[in-house]
Amino acid sequence: MKVPILLPNIFNHPFTYESDLNLKVGDYVIVPFGKSKITGVVWDEFEKKNNKNFKIKRVLKKLDVLPLKITTIKFLNWFSEYNIIPKGMALKLVLLSSNAIEKFSKNTYQNFKLDIKSNSFKLSEEQKKSLKKMNISNQKFRVHVLQGTTGSGKTMVYFEALKEIINKGFQGLILLPEIGLTGEFEKKFLEFFGFTPAVWHSGISKKKKEIIWSGIASGDIKVIIGARSSLFLPFRKLGLIIVDEEHDQSYKQDEGVTYNARDMAISRASFENIPINLITAVPSIETYENIKKGKYTISRLKERYQNASLPNYEIINLNETKLEKQSWLSKKIIDKVNFHLEKNDQVLFFLNRRGFSPHALCKNCFNSYSCPNCSINLVYHKKKNNLLCHYCGFKSSLKRNCIKDGDCEFIFSGPGVERISEEVKKKFSSKKVEIFSSDTMNKKDASIKLEKIINNEVQILVGTQLISKGFHFPSLNCIVVVDIDLSSHGHDLRGAEKNLQLYHQLSGRAGRTGKSATVYFQTYNTNTKMISDLTNSNPDIFLDKELGIRRQNELPPFQRFISLILTGEDEKKLEKEAFYFKNFIEKKIEGRVLGPVSAPIFRLKKKYRIRLLVRGSKSIKLQKSVAKIISGYKFSTGIKLSVDVDPINFN
Repeated sequence: MKVPILLPNIFNHPFTYESDLNLKVGDYVIVPFGKSKITGVVWDEFEKKNNKNFKIKRVLKKLDVLPLKITTIKFLNWFSEYNIIPKGMALKLVLLSSNAIEKFSKNTYQNFKLDIKSNSFKLSEEQKKSLKKMNISNQKFRVHVLQGTTGSGKTMVYFEALKEIINKGFQGLILLPEIGLTGEFEKKFLEFFGFTPAVWHSGISKKKKEIIWSGIASGDIKVIIGARSSLFLPFRKLGLIIVDEEHDQSYKQDEGVTYNARDMAISRASFENIPINLITAVPSIETYENIKKGKYTISRLKERYQNASLPNYEIINLNETKLEKQSWLSKKIIDKVNFHLEKNDQVLFFLNRRGFSPHALCKNCFNSYSCPNCSINLVYHKKKNNLLCHYCGFKSSLKRNCIKDGDCEFIFSGPGVERISEEVKKKFSSKKVEIFSSDTMNKKDASIKLEKIINNEVQILVGTQLISKGFHFPSLNCIVVVDIDLSSHGHDLRGAEKNLQLYHQLSGRAGRTGKSATVYFQTYNTNTKMISDLTNSNPDIFLDKELGIRRQNELPPFQRFISLILTGEDEKKLEKEAFYFKNFIEKKIEGRVLGPVSAPIFRLKKKYRIRLLVRGSKSIKLQKSVAKIISGYKFSTGIKLSVDVDPINFN
């Protein structure tokens, strides 16, 4: 008999094979393809008829893996259409290095054995109410938002909801935005449930991934804590999805297959007909709009654990206090920090920029260091004594011949966390200082550093936004935002929303154990209303205002954007192609085409980049029309198109 087999590659259709095996939709098989053998899945429809006669090859083997569920196949078909990517590439996200993993013996999954122990956690009345609301109609699809002030115990509420689901024999998935969070979170999970969850992210060994993949497919592993990619695991009996920090923009996958894991998680829950919980302190604008429309239900936690109060805010106006040369901290801030240190408070200096300085230039020839592959400056990292491109990874030493004479003499413009840390160490020489960024906290000794911070053995932290994500530091009662002005720029329609979420998350790190805490904002910006709007304990006021602006300007979530980026090594050829392409699509598309314009980062990884933006109604018709038109256009050699549906940033 003939069977349609989808292969994990760039084709948007299954291939027809012959087989005498008893095959059904979802079965994993090995088939010949070209000169190699490849894993495929029996799909739910045949390829569209074509007039060419091909010799039909035979299926070689059926694998000993429980079949991929029909609901998962339907989700992958939809995922492919929504994100304008080939079906084969959607399937590739499910497989492990393009393979399906056959069953191991039951003993292999012993480490993840379900064994829920009783614990001493008691929910407050407010938490119980939220849980009750969350658990209504917990058998079928619905989206529930749990919004709670940082430190209000949201995790305990959704752990209780998950416990109920896994006690009924279902599997659960908890999505986290950063792999840096999984270690701490795993401890919290173990403390509550008493058994080890399976953790899934890019840093796990191949062998462990194989065990987890097969354990999920067979139903032997019950709970996954994972980053974006865990959403595509072949769950046997998924019963609940939880998206923690749902507003976090790290859920957007920007390279390779582009998708938003939060949105795709909601869709997967819909296809599986199971509940999904979105957890946040400040919802994303899309989630907030769906709450307002009544599409999502919501419960709110307003009280912090042990009735701890939220921190106070104080603005330090830098126009009134002169900074010393090569200093980024005002005298007023130093006095405030000393006051907190005397009370044995932990202090955080926050600046969302890695490295020592974002800009190195020669004071003799005025040449600055920029990346040879990308149109951006290289960032100086003093600890490694090199210049680094944060986009392509290019490294360079500081030594360079000067056009004028001898070697270049460098001056550094602007601070990064290393530079602030250096100043902090001089000003508070008797205190232990630690940098908290992805450069320092993804290392093997990160858990030891974390333990020291929690025990207040580190008195001062200098951190990037990584610190705002779910960490609990009991002694942290003073936060200094070194430069709020810098973080409010960028090519980002979501800039205001992002700042709101960041500063709510950040302030939530302080005052968690009941002591009074303060967040200090250093700024040259005399518009203090912006800061008071950002820091208002009721974020809905800001979100309502933002929604009004978006509605007025027909921006997401009221319209859909699809970003089309053309890349190529020949700048002139690329510019011509972009205009031809625009003319080709403009007359046929179900939306408006803006551009072409040079992307803000015009050159990336040696390729020039030109952007077009399609805007239209929020319906899959827009994607269908874009997909159809693109398939009818032949790009010149060396020019590549990337499609990003619902782009998060516009770099």
